[in-house]
Amino acid sequence: MRVPRPPVTWVATLSTDWDGSAREAILGELKRVILDGAAGPGLPIPVDEVAARYQVSRIPVREALMSLVGEGLVEHRARAGYTVAALTPAELREFYLVREALEASALAAAVRRATAADDERVLAAHVATAAAIEAGDARGHHRESRRFHLALVNAGAMPRLARMYESAWNMTEPARPMDHAPRDVVTALNEDHERMLAAFAARNAPALLEISRLHHARLRASLPGSPGPTP
Repeated sequence: MRVPRPPVTWVATLSTDWDGSAREAILGELKRVILDGAAGPGLPIPVDEVAARYQVSRIPVREALMSLVGEGLVEHRARAGYTVAALTPAELREFYLVREALEASALAAAVRRATAADDERVLAAHVATAAAIEAGDARGHHRESRRFHLALVNAGAMPRLARMYESAWNMTEPARPMDHAPRDVVTALNEDHERMLAAFAARNAPALLEISRLHHARLRASLPGSPGPTP
């Protein structure tokens, strides 16, 4: 006799207040819970429960999930269903290298093209990151740190590069390595942000690129299986 599986708790957090198509609504909400850490790597995504939540057939749920498969956030195996994608330590380190390369490509342009509005966005994200760290809000820390880096990259006014960067960041976000980083590492990373903010505001591209390089080296050193810091 098959024992019913208990309901997946995060399904109840999916917002059903939506406009547009069911597929778009489901896609947006599934992506949100994955990036926000509510649905962690390797966890199953129950198609029937999500469909019931939205009072739709399984078709728009599967369509949304296949879009997330294409983005690398979800995995699908025959007979095993859909699960949140899980990176190996080696894959995680590789994506961090991709993130660093793309960010470096954007920062020089960001310094040349940045506006006062960009300064405000970067500052606001930094303030929010610091507040989340102080409050012990791990999800908020991940979310606002991501917003800080995206604000810098988007200031370069290169939308294709920015989309590639955001996609690479999304791939690493479910792993949430900073949830397990020691407090002193988290503090040091946020101090890097402070120096990046100052270099950006001063429009000092060489300083910004060097601080970014050191920041990414510190990030990689904090990842699972890392051999340690690289100067």
